[in-house]
Amino acid sequence: MCGLLAPPGREYGVRVPKPKNTFSSWRRRLAQRAVHAAWAWVQRTGSVTAEHPGRLTFRAMGTGTRLAFPLGTVFGERWIELGSHCIVGEQVTLTAGLMPDLDLGPDPILRIGDGVVLGRGSHVIADTTVTIGSDCYFGPYVYVTSTNHSYDDPHEPIGKQWPRMEPVEIGPGCWIGTGAVILPGARVGRNVVVAAGAVVRGTVPDHAVVAGAPARVVRRWTPAEGWVPPLRTPAPTPIPAGTTPEQLRALSELDAVAVARLAELDAEEHAGDVRAES
Repeated sequence: MCGLLAPPGREYGVRVPKPKNTFSSWRRRLAQRAVHAAWAWVQRTGSVTAEHPGRLTFRAMGTGTRLAFPLGTVFGERWIELGSHCIVGEQVTLTAGLMPDLDLGPDPILRIGDGVVLGRGSHVIADTTVTIGSDCYFGPYVYVTSTNHSYDDPHEPIGKQWPRMEPVEIGPGCWIGTGAVILPGARVGRNVVVAAGAVVRGTVPDHAVVAGAPARVVRRWTPAEGWVPPLRTPAPTPIPAGTTPEQLRALSELDAVAVARLAELDAEEHAGDVRAES
């Protein structure tokens, strides 16, 4: 029966191509380019910097720091300090205080150091003190809060009970993975890796890797033992200073044999330098 319904000369189910309307396609491409160009202009114009703060009056905002547009929720900015050369992604929420228009006293509530990157859609909720050290990198949708709900009274709706607040501190040089949650009272040390989706509470020592919910230490570095357990891969080799794009392009075109030969030559040169020094 299906075969009877198929058009002559075509198999059933083959989509018949629609005739192209060249003029309509041209208009669509032109409109698309215009929309993209207009949106790029809106993003550039709507971004917030120290030179162009718009309606926001941060307590401090360093040179080179930029909040991408569209912004997330931002209030209590008079108690927010942003360091220099920070990148705050689109739709990032930064708040000081439980709600807008509160007087939070003479001291800053939310402090963000120099060179911090906050990924798209992240939230930093500072109802009491939150400190983020310099050179921290946050993936998208990280949630940092100094406030948590309470449920002490079993007869009162949880959302109506007064929340608990504890300061949060994240040390310098940390990497906070996508979707991680930093809970009230957390003290994250220096150069800590927080895995994606981890839920951190309590104290995390320096130079640790934490993962899970609740987060636990899965690897740690100490001067006496190094990394425990050992790293599974060798450390990446940084690109030498002064390397040009042309040199990088030439390296990318080398085959495995050529790369191995270059490694041998480098090892021979290094051995010769050692002999010369001895």
